[in-house]
Amino acid sequence: MVKEKNLSSPFQSLDRRSFLKMSGILGMGLASAGIFPIPAEAVKFNKEMYKVSRTGLSMGTTVSMTLMHPSRDEAEDAMGAAFEEIDRLTGLMNRFEDNTAIGVLNREGILKDVNPEVREVVSNSLYYFQQTQGAFDISVKPIIDLFRETVGATLNQYPHPKALKEVLEKVGSEHIEFNGHTVRFKKPGMGITLDGIAKGYIVDKASKVLMSRNIQNHLINAGGDIRAMGVRQDKGHWTVAIQDPKKRDNYLDTIQLSDAAIATSGNYEVYFDREKMFHHIINPSTGHSPYTSAGVSVIAPTAMEADALSTSVFVMNPGKGTQFINSLPSCESFVITRSNEQIRSKGWKNFTV
Repeated sequence: MVKEKNLSSPFQSLDRRSFLKMSGILGMGLASAGIFPIPAEAVKFNKEMYKVSRTGLSMGTTVSMTLMHPSRDEAEDAMGAAFEEIDRLTGLMNRFEDNTAIGVLNREGILKDVNPEVREVVSNSLYYFQQTQGAFDISVKPIIDLFRETVGATLNQYPHPKALKEVLEKVGSEHIEFNGHTVRFKKPGMGITLDGIAKGYIVDKASKVLMSRNIQNHLINAGGDIRAMGVRQDKGHWTVAIQDPKKRDNYLDTIQLSDAAIATSGNYEVYFDREKMFHHIINPSTGHSPYTSAGVSVIAPTAMEADALSTSVFVMNPGKGTQFINSLPSCESFVITRSNEQIRSKGWKNFTV
């Protein structure tokens, strides 16, 4: 379940009871795109292997890691380095702080000497904009801001059509100029949000930190952006449960992953209005939230790709989105419509338990 990917942390007021209530099942080797695992002490399963788990708050969500490794100390050190990498990258891409790279770009309309990580995320964002024919668009920030200022602030006072039309003029990644070193907006008032791709990218980078320290068997779950590498304690693939978007305490499907990622986008986490018509996922061509899908899960080689594609398919209608995923190598999708229809891509069945 990809909620609004606020890279700041809104969880300061989350008490321990609420936090634990959100937690669940990773201790048994089961992760969920929608269920957060309970932090656990290191457990030695046999003479050769420890399972080391940790849960923390970052990127505006709950981040959990489970590592399988012969050395408890090496696993804990590697996990600490991975969490540090998450915090470092979050500091670069947080749009809610004026002094971050993205904050400067949104304020000034230009960002020079772009650092490598921001360069990589922006470059990939523009690539997915082209690949999805505009369904994935990081320039929707003006629309999000308008809804926050109207619907969110005044309780269902929807933006005037004229106001929405005006902000739509500021939307469109074709108006982002990027030469690899400088990002510049071609129109005044533009702004970007990396919420639909940065979390997946950061999960991938944390996984690379673990791999560089020879932690080949691990799972990272950042609020539903999941990367599963190697195997779990029983040498089987990692198991991931797909949560019902309506949160009826059941799972719609269960899959197994190894050396792959999954991300889930849903309309059930952050709404701007009481009728739940306007949420954090925006159709950049209309300025409104897509209504046909309730949840979209995408399996891909990387968490960044899964993140961007799940958002893209959610913006598309379910049929078109599934057809698009079927055209991509090594990617699969599972769509839950508003009417509870389940639509799977051709190869999704190859991952089911």
